[in-house]
Amino acid sequence: MADEVESAVTIYNNNAISNNKNNPKSQFSVKVTLAQMLRGGAIVQVNSIDQAKTAESAGACCVIVTELTESVNSVTRMPDPGLVKMIQRAVSIPVMARCRVGHFVEAQILESVGVDYIDENEGMGLADGGNFVNKHNFRVPFVCGCGDLGEGLRRVREGAAMIRTQGRDNAFCETVGNVRNVMGKIRVLSNMDEDEVFAFAKELRAPYDILAQTKQMGRLPVVHFASGGIVTPADAALMMQLGCDGVFVGNEVFECLDPYRNVRAIVEAVRNYNDARILAKVSSGLSDMGGSGSGMELNEVNELNDAMTGVNIDENENAEGSSY
Repeated sequence: MADEVESAVTIYNNNAISNNKNNPKSQFSVKVTLAQMLRGGAIVQVNSIDQAKTAESAGACCVIVTELTESVNSVTRMPDPGLVKMIQRAVSIPVMARCRVGHFVEAQILESVGVDYIDENEGMGLADGGNFVNKHNFRVPFVCGCGDLGEGLRRVREGAAMIRTQGRDNAFCETVGNVRNVMGKIRVLSNMDEDEVFAFAKELRAPYDILAQTKQMGRLPVVHFASGGIVTPADAALMMQLGCDGVFVGNEVFECLDPYRNVRAIVEAVRNYNDARILAKVSSGLSDMGGSGSGMELNEVNELNDAMTGVNIDENENAEGSSY
């Protein structure tokens, strides 16, 4: 595919994603590379400057600005551009903002404000349910959601530089199922003969050239994050072990006694998702989400953390194994 295009940028080892050279605004490969900078990180949803600063200090790779409350008729729209600008001044990490599906004017406003990424979010009120934004007309990278492989590849064809797999109503169980579905279809695709890819593209309703590139790379041709119901370090580590490049963390992570500890724990889980010892340590002493509290006083939490510092999970495993 890259041989047929005059310009290409190499990413993901030796695989290439081509530019749309007829549109100087697009530079798709550049936008994909910018999105790739977020790999291995946690993107945290915020709606205030204090939350953005907390997320930055806890190690988030990016913050996504959302409305503080729902608008008229329970329709969620793009965040206040003034709030976006204030958060941009307050933090040094990339800032993302949401627009409604098909609302290219909201996207134009966010691009003019200077956001680093735009999330065309299907969870918000739809502006044009039949037509997504033509993301090739923008210089800023776009993030789009999907529930299956075909939908994700259609969004890539429209110009999405990052795919976000998410369950309905932020249900974690559905997020896990959708991620497994996407990864499973990619494994099936990787074992297909070239002649079978045409029929598979028709079955998925996916662009053939993007599907063929997915087969060649053995993964989605753009960065792939998971979103929806991820509120604990274990949730984040599960998404990473299933093959995602990172996670979106909802605003509910701030509805607790110590939001910094919760965000930091998820960030560490994403970075060390294969190390059960670290996951056990960062999962201990966390406040419950939703503001209910963990039922422990601060000194009890500190004592629990001190106890976990000396835990050697390898020794525990050896002791269990010797009992058989």
